[in-house]
Amino acid sequence: MDVLIYFDIVQTVAFAAFLLFVGAFLRSKISVLSKYNIPTPVIGGLLFAFINWGLQSVEIGLRFDMTLQNVFMIAFFTSIGLGASIRLLKEGGAKLVTFLIVAAILTALQNAVAWGLSIMTGINPLLGLLAGSITMTGGHGTGATFANYFIEQFHLAGAMELAMAAATFGLVAGSLLGGPVARFLIMRGKLKPTEEQNSELEAVEEEIEAEEREPVLEGDILRSVFQLTLCMSVGAVLYNFFNNIGVKVPTYLFSLFVGIVIRNVADYKGLYRINIRLIENMGSVSLSIFLAMALMSLKLWQLVDLAIPMLVILAGQVVLMAAFALFITFRFNGRDYDAAVLAGGHCGFGLGATPNAIANMQAISDKYGPSPRAFFLISIVGAFFIDIVNAFVIQVFVSLM
Repeated sequence: MDVLIYFDIVQTVAFAAFLLFVGAFLRSKISVLSKYNIPTPVIGGLLFAFINWGLQSVEIGLRFDMTLQNVFMIAFFTSIGLGASIRLLKEGGAKLVTFLIVAAILTALQNAVAWGLSIMTGINPLLGLLAGSITMTGGHGTGATFANYFIEQFHLAGAMELAMAAATFGLVAGSLLGGPVARFLIMRGKLKPTEEQNSELEAVEEEIEAEEREPVLEGDILRSVFQLTLCMSVGAVLYNFFNNIGVKVPTYLFSLFVGIVIRNVADYKGLYRINIRLIENMGSVSLSIFLAMALMSLKLWQLVDLAIPMLVILAGQVVLMAAFALFITFRFNGRDYDAAVLAGGHCGFGLGATPNAIANMQAISDKYGPSPRAFFLISIVGAFFIDIVNAFVIQVFVSLM
């Protein structure tokens, strides 16, 4: 390199935050980006990755201090654990449990398809797995996490680039697929919304809305920071213990598990309070910075040789999602109007992310009528529980490989 520019730890985080602002600006100006719910760190990070590719070609190199990248990643998954209330799962009733089981089955099938097609196309099955539930159900956050894990543990070149490309493909595919699937089911069965008011959901929704209206005080912020960092600290101790005895799993799983324990002790004992709104916001900011840091260091030129095999695997995932939504999600969730809307939403987060699922269902309900149950199920499963289930399913497949 003729010129090498180095960013220290603070400058790296500041630059990642700058890319978030760039992504937000572009998303506000380019309608297609907001239409498909492309995350702001993906927009800003990928734009810079292409710029960085150009700089490489003229012998200008950029080096970033990524010391805090894993810290932000662990903070995000810890926030997921702190949001996973078993009481909320129980209050959602049997339909919530049923949909969670259905979504979990999809994650296993996505990994099986990715594994099989990677063998058929001749690429490393671990790289193929990055186009399975890691990025399809998991999205960019889980994709970047496991890509980083694969790079550290298995030295897989191009893992991060492939994961980000697959996750972005999934966002667009999920947004395009959900509407047609739901419309087909509604028209075929001549389905309509019922007059039932979903009264069993009202108490849960009112509780969530009441918390959102509460003012945020300094003590609330301090308590939430302590809870988040406590989970991360205890998780690190557990990770080191199990790592020393030969148990190899991603670092964030232990912090996520500690978060689940702390949340549910709070729910059942009432000894302390978890401010879910604050925890979610901290997790969201952590994820955004983590993704921006991951994307701005991509080496896009490493994707060229993997393009055709990955397209084959991703096409297989789209076919799987469509068939699964039509024959499994719809059938096992009641075969009614709510189930049809849910199937459309499942395409959104089964290939992309929860915001895509919500956008799919919003478009469907605007045309055919409301479905509060479908919105509730997607929001709770997509926001909290599926990431936990998916992490353990992925680890099983990684162990098998």
